[in-house]
Amino acid sequence: MRRVYVVTHPEATHHVEGRVGGWFDSALTARGRLHAGAVAARLHDLVPRAARIALYSSDLRRTVETAAPIASLFGVEPTLVHDLREKSYGVAGGRPQSWLDERFVPPPATGERLDHDEGIEGAETKLEWVTRVYRAMDRIRSAGEEHPVVVTHGGSLSWVVAASLGLPVAACAYASFRASAGGITVLHEDDRFRNRTLHTLNDTSHLIG
Repeated sequence: MRRVYVVTHPEATHHVEGRVGGWFDSALTARGRLHAGAVAARLHDLVPRAARIALYSSDLRRTVETAAPIASLFGVEPTLVHDLREKSYGVAGGRPQSWLDERFVPPPATGERLDHDEGIEGAETKLEWVTRVYRAMDRIRSAGEEHPVVVTHGGSLSWVVAASLGLPVAACAYASFRASAGGITVLHEDDRFRNRTLHTLNDTSHLIG
């Protein structure tokens, strides 16, 4: 049984300041750091005792800080993967969320949704974002570890899950898997049929305060 554990980083400064995250390199808050420790402890309960994890993380500060207590508890070094970053919002990154909301052009209900121009200079299209995260998951899968832990962002989690389930990129025009800060999502792949199951989405039972 192969298991993939996907962690979304806990509360970061851009959350409490009402700023756009994306590639803006915010840090965890004090509460976020507390929750990162709780995430590590929960993973220690979930991962079989004899198993050794492989740890992959987005290279942004808030995910690196989330990965740190996991690395310490399991005695592994994280591999930082640029492609696991959140969506780039271009010039909106770090600005007030209201600034983005006023300018954002939402995708149409039908038609071109993946390569849609959202009207923000320098921002990734959804297609660019999805393709990048799929590339990261292809890399992780090709490594062949049975218990990879992937530390990423709330938005990018959807594409980590979709790629892990083997969904085509085109399905991401509509597919979405919602997770909150500090949640843990678990995917299973059985040894006989090689079916891939979304076992747990956004477990937050370990979070306190």
